[in-house]
Amino acid sequence: MPIYSPRVFAIDDPAVLREVLRKRVFATLAAMLDRSIAFAYAPVVVDEGGLRFHLALRNPMSALEDGARVSLSCLAMDSYVSPDWYRSTVTVPTWNYIAVEAEGAVRRLERDALRTLVLDLSAQEEAKLLPKPVWTIDKVPEARAEALLGGIVGFAFAFERLEGKFKLSQDKTPEDIQGVIEGLEARGDAASLAIAKAMRK
Repeated sequence: MPIYSPRVFAIDDPAVLREVLRKRVFATLAAMLDRSIAFAYAPVVVDEGGLRFHLALRNPMSALEDGARVSLSCLAMDSYVSPDWYRSTVTVPTWNYIAVEAEGAVRRLERDALRTLVLDLSAQEEAKLLPKPVWTIDKVPEARAEALLGGIVGFAFAFERLEGKFKLSQDKTPEDIQGVIEGLEARGDAASLAIAKAMRK
């Protein structure tokens, strides 16, 4: 099902949406399992046309078979918006946020592809910690690494749907937008500052 997003908030540029997923990385996954909706939480590696992820072998969703449909939801950032920050509008509180949704049919990864996923994921995240020396899997004895790989299941899916909602006060006047930005910046917590920065873009 498409993401609910009034046109003013909708983002459909795949490059922009992939970049959001690459920065946020940790996503909520949902699939039908035994006639119920099951959820799982996992870091993802975003490729040009899809993504890869892994789950613990004991996670019920690890039993998904090739062709099973999986939906992904990623709330990249969010913050409360006080009506007091508006300069020209009298209204009620709201929430600003950036979210991305995706959907596709999964395929299970073979052992070599699973190992590559783990290496790609660790390299992706270690690069964000520079100048810390990069952790690599050769620091783990091979037998231990193989045992750990045996405890997870990898999946990939191509994007059949990739959509975003950037609700950043675009439906407000420039004066109100500036007021919200200043209110968020004055609040000063990391989430509020992230939304303010996104609004300035």
